[in-house]
Amino acid sequence: MMQQAKTLTLLLAGLAVAGSGHAAWEVNMTEGVTAVSRNIYGLHMTIMTICAVIGVIVFGVMFYSIYKHRKSKGAVPQQFHESTLVEIVWTSIPFLILVLMAIPATKTLVEIYNTDEADVDIKITGYQWKWQYEYLGEDVSFFSNLSTPIEQIHNVRNKNPNYLLEVDEPLVLPVGKKVRFLVTAADVIHSWWVPALAVKRDAIPGFINEAWTNIDVPGTYRGQCAELCGKNHAYMPIVVEAKSEEEFDQWLKEKKAEASRERELNDKVWSMDELMVRGEQVYNKVCAVCHQPNGAGMPPIFPALKGSPMATEADQIGAHVDIVMNGKKGSAMQSFAGQLSEVDIAAVITYERNAWGNNTGEMVTPKEIVDYKKTGKYEEDPARQTMPENQQASL
Repeated sequence: MMQQAKTLTLLLAGLAVAGSGHAAWEVNMTEGVTAVSRNIYGLHMTIMTICAVIGVIVFGVMFYSIYKHRKSKGAVPQQFHESTLVEIVWTSIPFLILVLMAIPATKTLVEIYNTDEADVDIKITGYQWKWQYEYLGEDVSFFSNLSTPIEQIHNVRNKNPNYLLEVDEPLVLPVGKKVRFLVTAADVIHSWWVPALAVKRDAIPGFINEAWTNIDVPGTYRGQCAELCGKNHAYMPIVVEAKSEEEFDQWLKEKKAEASRERELNDKVWSMDELMVRGEQVYNKVCAVCHQPNGAGMPPIFPALKGSPMATEADQIGAHVDIVMNGKKGSAMQSFAGQLSEVDIAAVITYERNAWGNNTGEMVTPKEIVDYKKTGKYEEDPARQTMPENQQASL
């Protein structure tokens, strides 16, 4: 009796756990936050229902026939080889079912690919391993990078709820407006995927794929690159912030002003300290994932910058600028000429030449990077400063 009671208690406890974990076992699609996503969900449920009904009928008839006409009851198989009627029936019924399924599927597909009459056009470019968003006609462009701290990735700190699904610059979209995406890539194949928007498009170098969305509900929606694109494929999240039209207009106005201020920084006379502070921020955001925060790299794929001849020898400063600007063919080193501003490129090179004990005392100015873009050749600006030796020793 005690054993039976114990068994019953364990069974009830198991059912309680199973009931509480029901939500975690949810495997169906979600409806999303756009009309298209809800139509896709409705199509999915319709097709699933048709398939389930077909399965019940087919397996029901099959099991009934097996049971009713089993050999032990003396059943004799019916002979109807090459029956025209049977062949017409078992060809016509599936054909009609497929036609019925094709009608809503075609309607939904036509809607998915209708990118006409968009209110906002955004070009999305995939890089290893980040996204660039360019608001066409608005002079606003920025990169979106993973912002999860590297300490969480290395299990030094506890992971937050949005681990590997958070970025420094989200894509901001207006609610109630049709937004067209022009999706491409600068290096390898990526895939821009946000489930809540029912948008998934491959980003292929040299090609432009179109998609669109019209978000109904303000909020934050997350996605990821859905195409294996290299070592840090898992570190390439997507975050979309949907705002009201008024909030979006205000955000766009601020981004335009920010871009204008950034361009003005090229003419500013920068001190070594200012470039080092900004360079450290750029390095940790863009370079540290490969070359490591301490500059030690991961040889032989990602060489060390700490103590590197290119980052420490005076006659290599031009080569240092060149590789940051143009990358290195046949390696993982990308070209950052189109990814970073002139100020950021000057700052990060200055930082690399003076951090981790490199202490060259040399600096690169934004003006030198602007001139490099014009001529393709690095020339020192005679007006630029060098770091005093007492500051070099403190680095």
